[in-house]
Amino acid sequence: MNVVSGDMPFIALIDDDGHSAHLLIRMLAAHGAPQVRHIGSAEASEAFLVECLSDIDREWPGLVILDLKSHSGANLEFVTRHQALLRQKGIPLAVMMQTTDRARRQEMQDSGAATVFFRQAELDAYRREAAAIVSFWARNQRLDAVGM
Repeated sequence: MNVVSGDMPFIALIDDDGHSAHLLIRMLAAHGAPQVRHIGSAEASEAFLVECLSDIDREWPGLVILDLKSHSGANLEFVTRHQALLRQKGIPLAVMMQTTDRARRQEMQDSGAATVFFRQAELDAYRREAAAIVSFWARNQRLDAVGM
């Protein structure tokens, strides 16, 4: 369990497309998200997670959002490799993906994703998805984060 520290709660965004990450960070902030820390590659995120989660005196992310686009299986590979560590630490993993059939979404959840959100091209749909992400984060806050 994470101990209370002076660090502020945050969301970790793992996104290998800087433009996409910038837009999502702005939209999440507009909907009341805490600070979002962007990690720009799967490799950098692995190092970040190992360093961050090995320090019990450090604030851990309240949510990890995964949106890798380097190849079609990048998100699934990441989920498969890291979901156990995140689940052990009580950190939900949300995956962003293209709107696909139910089987692909179920595969992501069966592999360990806590939830799946969809990339949206239409602005209002994108806003609703960002609001849903912030709502998911708020509902999944650890009790030790209250009052920080």
